[in-house]
Amino acid sequence: MRAVVQRVTHASVSVHGEAVGKIGKGLLIFLGVSTEDTEKDIEYMVQKIAHLRVFEDEAGRMNRSLLDTQGAALVVSQFTLYGDCRRGRRPSFTDAAPPDKANAFYETFIEQLGELGLNVQSGVFQAFMDVELLNDGPVTLMLDSQKTF
Repeated sequence: MRAVVQRVTHASVSVHGEAVGKIGKGLLIFLGVSTEDTEKDIEYMVQKIAHLRVFEDEAGRMNRSLLDTQGAALVVSQFTLYGDCRRGRRPSFTDAAPPDKANAFYETFIEQLGELGLNVQSGVFQAFMDVELLNDGPVTLMLDSQKTF
């Protein structure tokens, strides 16, 4: 499982011009699921992201997590995180999970993040979405449950 996590002042996602998810201060999470992912990958990513210390404390240091700040999360499915561009000019998506598995893992990720007491909003799986955000910092991090980077 892969994620691009951005600390935001606010973010929203729209489908056909209608907002389907919107948050204030928190994290925008683009989430991709691979063919090899298991329930352990979901648990790892939920815990990693919820406890990732990317928000400033009173001293101005990135020392507080989403849980510490009671920030919100906007989760957007992003199969292109598994786009392999090493050969040719067209990405290969053979490592991306098929839609049924990807949707189930995406929904479980959202559910488990919400069970931690966080305000979690989401996009619409497999929809063409417009995402708007104001990156705070900017702070943008890439995570991989297999720790390939």
